[in-house]
Amino acid sequence: MDTHQMKENPAPQPEPQPTCGDRIVDYLLALGVERVFGVAGGAIEPFFDAVARAERHSPIRMTAARHETGGAFMADGYYRETGTMAVCCSTTGPGATNMITGVASAFQDNIPLLVITAQTPMFKFGNEALQDSSCAAVDIVSMYKSCTKYSTLVSNPEQLEHKLTMALSLANTTPKGPVHLSIPADLLNKPQPAPKKINPSVLQPELTISTPNGLERLSDEIAEAKRIAIHVGENCDGCGEQIRQLVETLNATFICDPAGKRWVDETHPQFCGVIGFSGHASARKLVVDQEYDLLLTIGTKVGELGSSGWEPKLLSERMIHIDDSPHNFARTPNARLHVCGNLSDLLRQLNTQAQQMYAQGKRWNSLLKPEYSEILAPADAKLAQSASTPLKPQRLFTSLSNNLPEDARVYLDAGNAWSWGIHYLLRKDTAAHYRIAMGYGTMMWAIGASVGAALANPSAPHLCVTGDGSFLMSGQEITVAIQHNLPLVMMILNDDALGMVKHGQRMGGAEQTCFEHPHVSYAAIAQAMGIEGIVIHTPEELEALDFESLFAKQAPTIIDLRIDPEEAPPMGERVKGLTTSK
Repeated sequence: MDTHQMKENPAPQPEPQPTCGDRIVDYLLALGVERVFGVAGGAIEPFFDAVARAERHSPIRMTAARHETGGAFMADGYYRETGTMAVCCSTTGPGATNMITGVASAFQDNIPLLVITAQTPMFKFGNEALQDSSCAAVDIVSMYKSCTKYSTLVSNPEQLEHKLTMALSLANTTPKGPVHLSIPADLLNKPQPAPKKINPSVLQPELTISTPNGLERLSDEIAEAKRIAIHVGENCDGCGEQIRQLVETLNATFICDPAGKRWVDETHPQFCGVIGFSGHASARKLVVDQEYDLLLTIGTKVGELGSSGWEPKLLSERMIHIDDSPHNFARTPNARLHVCGNLSDLLRQLNTQAQQMYAQGKRWNSLLKPEYSEILAPADAKLAQSASTPLKPQRLFTSLSNNLPEDARVYLDAGNAWSWGIHYLLRKDTAAHYRIAMGYGTMMWAIGASVGAALANPSAPHLCVTGDGSFLMSGQEITVAIQHNLPLVMMILNDDALGMVKHGQRMGGAEQTCFEHPHVSYAAIAQAMGIEGIVIHTPEELEALDFESLFAKQAPTIIDLRIDPEEAPPMGERVKGLTTSK
């Protein structure tokens, strides 16, 4: 064989020995993970390399965010859309500290994330290396312990599988949440030890606490009651239809907390509105009047925003608190009964028992009155139909209620979007297409989360409603949607201000300071990025929007909504809570 032929047919090179980074990817594939979100950097490159190698023969893909917090929010949105374990990663030092806000948000909302941060090589620990975040410098492992269920350093290859298995199992155990592995760059590149068989059932344990005696007592209470109300919380994953069935069998009125909206049909004739932040007077009156014998509180954490600041009438002895985590019972010590277990199983059994009671002749009286069933007060209803210019936010969210496709995923960002959306966006959906992150209250969450969800399911319609303040913080993440040709629609409430700060200062009698923004045309920014930007000034322009065509595009759209800056959002309860804390 001559030299020329040898060059044309080189000898096959042996496959490189799998690394510890490759082993992590093996576990992600076993769990069905198809997206990893992060920002590249020196120390995390070995993990990026491992994902890139896996991309050649598996569905997993790395998605580069523009900022590490945005990557964590994208992972959050990916989980909400798919129900599959989410993963975000960063390089050492500032990459890890940048990501911590997104991880803290996931922690408060019980989102299972695997968080991987790199470290400098171990021999550099404590030697003033660039971006050292070891225990001898800026201690990232300790920082993450406050906002994860598990945070540890993997210091040698033999620890990797044990710690990874522990992390994934804890992330998926109720209450779910993020877990953190900090891994030195040199370890990620080391050959993996002899691999063990991966058992996905160990990584996603079906661990529940059941209280059969509690369920029996609950059934007895329901049999004795004449009038029942139901309070739906954010943790009712996948239980929307079971709750509707229970409502109708028990002839119950029902309310929800601001995040529990995702599980209820707000057009149902027995729905009485939202209790808590930016909620409805009808729901609060139902609670304060206490004309029910029982209030079945299902899957709620009973936090400040979801309980009208821990309203005593809500947390009374008429409450029966049903949840999958006993941690939440600490905030309802006065409840008549606590029932803990898998909510879907509990509701299935409860529905069966209620239907048997009904078949045997048991009937429950209705609580409905006009003051409970008229969710929007007359003044609210009038503003919801306002034809005035500038555009009233009340009209905007009412229009979205009427015109969005039923399967549209709606992401509401912290700020005024919360208030207007909670109060005026009333949807029939019970499948969690309404999405909000109220645990930590992080501005810009909706921007990253909507991108992550759209990446997970680009054929579904996705709408992000955010404020101009949030967009100025993190609007660059829309370039990820541009890069991946995602038909994400991003609506920006443009009032040249941090609107919630401005109106909160006015309502609370504070100094008027630090809320103003310069006027920005977000439609022009969109056009500069090569995508469509639409400016909406009037109700007529709003009603002319063709959502069907916007969601059918192969690119995102920015809608610049010039809303009335003087309309105060319905957040008086929150302002009262702040002023009473002084």
